[in-house]
Amino acid sequence: MLTDFINALSDLLYSYILIILLLGTGIYFSIRTRFVQFRLFIESLRVVAQPGSDENGLSSFQALMVSTASRVGTGNIAGISTAICLGGPGAVFWMWLTAILGSASAFIESTLAQIYKRRAEDGSSYGGPAYYIQAALKKHWIGVAFAVFLILTYMGGFNLVASFNIADSFRAYSFFNESSTPMIVGLILAVIFAVCIFGGSKQISRITEVLVPFMGLFYLAVALFIVVTHYSLIPQMFSSIFSNAFDFHAIFGGFTGSCIMNGIKRGLFSNEAGVGSAPNAAASAAVSHPVKQGLVQMLSVFIDTILICSATSFMLLCSGVAPSEELKGMPWVQAAASESLGGFGTVFITIALCLFAFTTLIGNFYYAEMGLKYLCGRTPGKALLNAFRIIAALIVLAGSVMEFSLVWSTADVLMGFMALINLPVIIILGGPAIQCMRNYMKQKKEGKDPVFRAKDIQLRDKTDFWN
Repeated sequence: MLTDFINALSDLLYSYILIILLLGTGIYFSIRTRFVQFRLFIESLRVVAQPGSDENGLSSFQALMVSTASRVGTGNIAGISTAICLGGPGAVFWMWLTAILGSASAFIESTLAQIYKRRAEDGSSYGGPAYYIQAALKKHWIGVAFAVFLILTYMGGFNLVASFNIADSFRAYSFFNESSTPMIVGLILAVIFAVCIFGGSKQISRITEVLVPFMGLFYLAVALFIVVTHYSLIPQMFSSIFSNAFDFHAIFGGFTGSCIMNGIKRGLFSNEAGVGSAPNAAASAAVSHPVKQGLVQMLSVFIDTILICSATSFMLLCSGVAPSEELKGMPWVQAAASESLGGFGTVFITIALCLFAFTTLIGNFYYAEMGLKYLCGRTPGKALLNAFRIIAALIVLAGSVMEFSLVWSTADVLMGFMALINLPVIIILGGPAIQCMRNYMKQKKEGKDPVFRAKDIQLRDKTDFWN
């Protein structure tokens, strides 16, 4: 009954409400910013290489890595497989469209996070949607609601998915036992996760910081190799993506399982544009102008969806292994890699997913902890924080033994509620971000390295910075 209820709620959210809100907000901000995602793309590459303007804060690149660590994970591998298996190849097109339009929303929300960021005791900064809601809308209860859904989504829904997919990746091996293997994997994962979040082993984090970028590049190289070795299938791949994406008779004949719905669901799950998560990392960056971090977070959406998700999509559709509902998730990815690379392909995909998913678990908990800090006035008690961490580890254990449909739909519903709060808020508050962008462009035309002051855009709201 629980699974049926959550599935029905997910279908309701994504069949009607969120599709209109997501695409509508993306179109609105694309027009208001004069398609900033294209116009200032080269500028975003230049900005990300700049050092931080304050040694107490993160550089733009470091903040980009924090948000990308959370974004790049199971959604880029198992999520893409699920979208195509359930919705068809056309889901890839709708995933691209969600990312392209969502980039404008990501720019606005992260610029707002920078404008309204708060100053910590050590001089560093923090913030996010809960803080700009409180500062600009003066609606504390909406900030509280957002923080609660931030915790439920990232510590709950998203970490359930990450844990489930790690356990599910072992299904391809002969030793897999339905009754015991997921529990064993979940226990090991929960223990390692608990060690990391309790701060007992920074060494694990250091290792993953080195391995994950390396594994990401290696993953892209493997995907490219599979595509190149099946080059004869490339025309057919693009034909199937575009023909299926615009097969409206099939789409509206069964919309809840259509390529549009699955593409938007998995695209949003992967890049999180407009959901309100990345602004929590964006607010930590020390930059001379809020727009700089807006551009960097816009770039993160490109890296996640247009680069990594497309690599997975092309690898799967060029592998020669046909998608089916039975192969949804990790099984199709492993079968595709095995078809081209033999046993090495299956092992490689398993290792890549485990590394990506584990850093996602840590990144997700970082966001959830920020939500807790907002609810507790920045300093949660030690006992509460320890209980919070124990619950997070138990959720990781639970995810490994849950059912496929339940974990994905739970994450989709919780993420949907976050978007339902954040998207209307950034539409209401978008004015200062647009003015901020115009101020940035004016200074660029004057040959300056843009520096922001709140009075430059006649900002009436009180801020900790920019005065």
